[in-house]
Amino acid sequence: MTDGTKLDAHHRKTVEKLFTHPTSHNIQWHDVLSLLQAVADVQETHEGRFRVTLGGETQTFATPRGADVDTQQVVDLRRMLKEAGYDPA
Repeated sequence: MTDGTKLDAHHRKTVEKLFTHPTSHNIQWHDVLSLLQAVADVQETHEGRFRVTLGGETQTFATPRGADVDTQQVVDLRRMLKEAGYDPA
């Protein structure tokens, strides 16, 4: 993982879960949000969504209805993190 930002063990584990194939269906939103707050600019909107800017990209994520992120959110997170140099490879 690059970018010069040191990730703690919990954040590294979350990154590994996000990049696991096949896609894991038990990645908790609060773990993802914690990771994003460590590596990106995260702003909560008045609608309860989170605007995340990482590298040159900004993406808005809705809080999942349950505790876990859905497959499309995992795909979007993988792309953002990989482009910013955060992947377990």
